Amino acid sequence: MREPNAVFVQADPSDALTPLTAPARAGIDVTWNDGVVEVTAAKVSRVALRWSEQVPADALILGDAWERSYGDLQWRHQQPERFLPWYFLVHSAAGTFGLGVDVQPNAFCSWTVDRDGFTLWLDLRNGGGPTFLDGRTLAAAVVRRFEDAGSPWQTLHAAVASLSTRLPARPEPAPVAGPVVGANNWYYAYGENFDEKAVLRDAATIVELADGHPVKPFSVVDDGWYPGGIASGGPWDRGTPGVFDDLAGTAAAIKAIGARPGLWFRPLLVREPSAFASTGPHDKPGRALDPSYPEVLDGVRADLQRFRDWGFELVKHDFSTYDVFGNFGPAMGSRLTRNGWQLHDPSRTTAEIMLDFYREIRSAAADLVLIGCNTVGHLAAGLVDIQRTGDDTSGRDWERTRKMGVNTLAFRLPQHNRFFAVDADCVPCTPQTPWELNERFLDLIARSGTALFLSIDPAARSERIDRALRDSIRLALDGGVDGGIEPIDWLVNTTPNEWRSGAETIRYDWSQPWGADPLG
Repeated sequence: MREPNAVFVQADPSDALTPLTAPARAGIDVTWNDGVVEVTAAKVSRVALRWSEQVPADALILGDAWERSYGDLQWRHQQPERFLPWYFLVHSAAGTFGLGVDVQPNAFCSWTVDRDGFTLWLDLRNGGGPTFLDGRTLAAAVVRRFEDAGSPWQTLHAAVASLSTRLPARPEPAPVAGPVVGANNWYYAYGENFDEKAVLRDAATIVELADGHPVKPFSVVDDGWYPGGIASGGPWDRGTPGVFDDLAGTAAAIKAIGARPGLWFRPLLVREPSAFASTGPHDKPGRALDPSYPEVLDGVRADLQRFRDWGFELVKHDFSTYDVFGNFGPAMGSRLTRNGWQLHDPSRTTAEIMLDFYREIRSAAADLVLIGCNTVGHLAAGLVDIQRTGDDTSGRDWERTRKMGVNTLAFRLPQHNRFFAVDADCVPCTPQTPWELNERFLDLIARSGTALFLSIDPAARSERIDRALRDSIRLALDGGVDGGIEPIDWLVNTTPNEWRSGAETIRYDWSQPWGADPLG
């Protein structure tokens, strides 16, 4: 990996970018050592590294996403201002190549590509202001280049593998060592009007459909089990009175049925204003916790210990990217958040603080299986067992499942079992959505070997549907098809229809009779 042709620095978000060679570079120093980028400064906001290299005019370009994808991953023609989080590939008649940064960097890293070269943008801010390194040297990122591995698909696989080579070995035995299949009621209950009886019914359903498979399925109690209403925040020390009075008993009952119990929580939101709240933008001001406070991490550790004591074997932690930045992925854009605010500890970059947060969760979780949702995938890699890689599917609107679920599976599948186990989100089975389309999504997920979670509304079950569910669940518990799956038309289609599955080719029609609804 050759060094960049030019480097530019920015001390404060309001400053102009300045060449590293300029006298007025605000005391910022950037060093390059065989791909390792180190930054030494009193304060710093951004560093840009520019490589000059002609990019073919016919090139198609692919990038990743900050956290979940939102149906927006795609190969696209050159668009110089398009920011590409973490890594990019360039494909043309001349072949495929790309560049990226190793997982767990200490900066939010993105790329731009134009006809004359490409630029790596290291966002080293703290919240919406500069980070005060006070002379500290920060290892910001490790940069790698990928060359053609035979096809764009094979090159993406090789790229993702190279970016995860520095991850530490997983503990033995790992919390989840095989295929992941489970029940989750979110897409038919949406956090409302369910109780322990409904949870145990879901557990019994997934165990029945697993049909005695030696790999036990999970049964997840999603949002809605605690006082205050959905997505309202902690404390996470009790269930809703009169509904979930004994969560240890609930976990034990799920185990007695034959499933592994799981629980959802939102670690960085509380129901009442907190002295440890972030000063950043948020729709619930004063209630989003700042993870740079030691007291906040103490509380998260206590929550995870409590969930373990209750007997849960899986925990899904959600919303932390939104609770830090006040934005979901599409609204984060290249700016991430609004200017003018900082986290409690301004001596660390936001990336460092979020990495430390994920590491604390991983350490406290111990043998719990961890699902990250709305977590920053490139930072959470190696620190969650399963990652929700796309935005929500839907038990009410098929268009969301097509747009979000199929897209994220097609473009992030190479991350599976390298960064984490990929979860393209639940397959709905509800009266409000067309089963013939849900069944195709179910079949594809099962063949892929990625995590398969199902939201099965009891009102939607029938003998035919149960037969399809049973067949796909067993295939998923077996680890999918030998040889895996591959999207064939992904260069020209954001929700690919043509897929290789083992040695065969399958065409999936994702559209309803009127096509894809633009209002969906």
